[in-house]
Amino acid sequence: MAATQEFLRLAVYAPALVGDDGRPLAIVHGMERAVPGLRLGWTASEKEDLITLPHRDEWVASNRTDGGLPFLCNDDENHVVTVAGWESPGRFAPGSRPRFEVHADWPLDEAGIAAAVDVLEAVGDSARAFWGRVNPGGVALTIAQQFHHSGDEPPVPPYGLPVLKLPEALRSDDIPHYLAWLNYWSAAAAQAIGFPDPARDAELLKRARRTASGGWVVQLTAAPLDLDNPAHLDALKRAYDRFPAIGGRAAP
Repeated sequence: MAATQEFLRLAVYAPALVGDDGRPLAIVHGMERAVPGLRLGWTASEKEDLITLPHRDEWVASNRTDGGLPFLCNDDENHVVTVAGWESPGRFAPGSRPRFEVHADWPLDEAGIAAAVDVLEAVGDSARAFWGRVNPGGVALTIAQQFHHSGDEPPVPPYGLPVLKLPEALRSDDIPHYLAWLNYWSAAAAQAIGFPDPARDAELLKRARRTASGGWVVQLTAAPLDLDNPAHLDALKRAYDRFPAIGGRAAP
């Protein structure tokens, strides 16, 4: 794998796993259906050597490493795909309730872009997520600069983007923390932010898909989000203006 290869990065946030929860395995199967030819049949040792998993499904079903989904990957160094999930501490979430977070990476190339909506829909629905997103990896630093940490002066985010509340300061798990290139909103999250409004969301609905669970995958721009592209930045700012509940800035 080339050292300069860029990645798309997925994260979804869902209720914590309980008992014999089938969501981890459903996520793995969903990703494999979404990406032609993908087989997440390997994990990694502490030395980062690949370990094959001949009984992968049984291993995933019985392994609750970090309260979630143990690390899995494919065996293609030219197109590395990874997924893992864990329980995040309640102190970082609304209501101080722990959550199940799922994170996945795959190359930002033509095939990766083409599969992105399907992957986000599959993982979001399989996890029964509140919300989720896919972004190019380079966007993460800008998002981190948008959050207002308690006791600090309000930040001045780059690109004129809005200041966001920390996740633990939001009133509900159903409120997305921020906007992204691809956005997964559960039915409850969509209702919480006021989406869709046929009159105000006509443009977004052209690139939106209703999921089997009743949620939505909403795509802000045709190509992966590039904050140095004025058209992309304008689309992101307009979406923040449209959904002030995102990031806890105002009621919908």
